[in-house]
Amino acid sequence: MKGLAMLKIGEIGWIEKDKPKCGPRDAIVKPLALAPCTSDVHTVWEGAIGERHNMILGHEAVGVVDEVGNDVKDFKPGDRVIVPAITPDWDTEAVQRGFPSQTGGVLGGWKFSNFKDGVFGEYFHVNLADSNLGHLPDSMSLEAAVMIPDMLSTGFMGAENANIEIGSSVAVIGIGPVGLSGIAGAKLRGAGRIFGVGSRPNLIKIAKKYGATDIISYKEGDTAEQILEATDGEGVDSVIVSGGGPDILIDALNIAKPGAKISNNNYFGSGFGEQDTIPLCRAGWGVGMAEKDIVTGLCPGGRVRMERLAEVITHGRMDPSLMASHVFKGFDKLEEALLLMKDKPRELVKPVVLVEE
Repeated sequence: MKGLAMLKIGEIGWIEKDKPKCGPRDAIVKPLALAPCTSDVHTVWEGAIGERHNMILGHEAVGVVDEVGNDVKDFKPGDRVIVPAITPDWDTEAVQRGFPSQTGGVLGGWKFSNFKDGVFGEYFHVNLADSNLGHLPDSMSLEAAVMIPDMLSTGFMGAENANIEIGSSVAVIGIGPVGLSGIAGAKLRGAGRIFGVGSRPNLIKIAKKYGATDIISYKEGDTAEQILEATDGEGVDSVIVSGGGPDILIDALNIAKPGAKISNNNYFGSGFGEQDTIPLCRAGWGVGMAEKDIVTGLCPGGRVRMERLAEVITHGRMDPSLMASHVFKGFDKLEEALLLMKDKPRELVKPVVLVEE
């Protein structure tokens, strides 16, 4: 089979590999729609997770089941499925402690394009199919569905971890696809005033459709100062960090009220030169005692998560297809789509590749 792979740090290319083998509890899936991610960019061009050789990339997919193992009960060849970006080993100690994304160690639930071949192949392997696949509703567009495995799951996690209460105020720093999903999640959880921090007009338009009440442009002044001025110096009840460089948590702490939750789902890659630490601000953090909690998380995976997010879309709570700004047709367009994600032109929100069967 053919796949789009990381050949080494800084280089991608098409390679040939054997079709993956199916274990008794696993599945082999053919992609129907794929989406490159900023994480793929961090992996290849920043070397964020270290050197990888001839590893097929990608972790955002919906597809059709090609083969299942003998012990798989709920899926069969021909089923259309949502494939989570994070595929935990559900019978591990970390799951019993309530942290399935961390099975096997830090970020261990992130298997695709980390320590096994990803979904940018003509076929790909899914471990524990009954727990790590979700049924894809027939009525759902592929452009909407392919946002579920990572963008929606990660963005909604940001809102969930932020402890948003009905009528509370929220700031979402970074309004790329994950931040946009965080805004939608904040609205679904009942937030009142929602600040979206960003500057690109097309992203601002979607942010407002998803529920942002105020837009803060970091190009028009200090982000924290603008939000503090807009809130009469009080700050906000919750902060979701979905973008920014190594100093971004300083902004988050400065705009958070005492007792606020700061929910980080930002990927701090290694593109910061020699800086390998994330600074905090002493005063903004109340010298460490302002009860401003920083909560982190890795995109939740698993069948229940995927199918519940599908319910959100099916019943019209939000439309993630608005984020599919560039739609390509044909498996061979994957390289073009990934390079677009790397270059990030101003009009880009998220590229999607529809695979022709």
